[in-house]
Amino acid sequence: MSGQAQMPPMIDWAALEQAARKARANAHAPYSGFPVGAAVLADGSIHAGCNVENASYPVGLCAERAALAAAVAAGARGIEAVLVVAGRPTSPCGMCRQALAEFGAAVPVRLVGDEGAIETDLAVLLPTPFLSGDLCR
Repeated sequence: MSGQAQMPPMIDWAALEQAARKARANAHAPYSGFPVGAAVLADGSIHAGCNVENASYPVGLCAERAALAAAVAAGARGIEAVLVVAGRPTSPCGMCRQALAEFGAAVPVRLVGDEGAIETDLAVLLPTPFLSGDLCR
């Protein structure tokens, strides 16, 4: 990861991590053996998701987009923080970074593994997102 971000103190990272770990326990990862849990703080509420793999690999769903979908389904539209839990600190994939940027292009991100965590933000992970203003209208 290039760049470390300063994490705002008002985010309850422990609650986000607890939600992500609980979701990770339900991950369906029979092909990779790499369960992932994610939690997003969106409009003041925590929403979690896990990776759901599929024998047809492109059909699978990443934990970050599952958490984002849960937030949107609950009516949230503004992401305030993202936390990802895996066996090692693991960054969201490019598709997840782009999906998250739609709802908050510069939010703090914590990547948690069994032996530590990395703190960064979405603007570092995706410095030039494609946003609605980039569309030709």
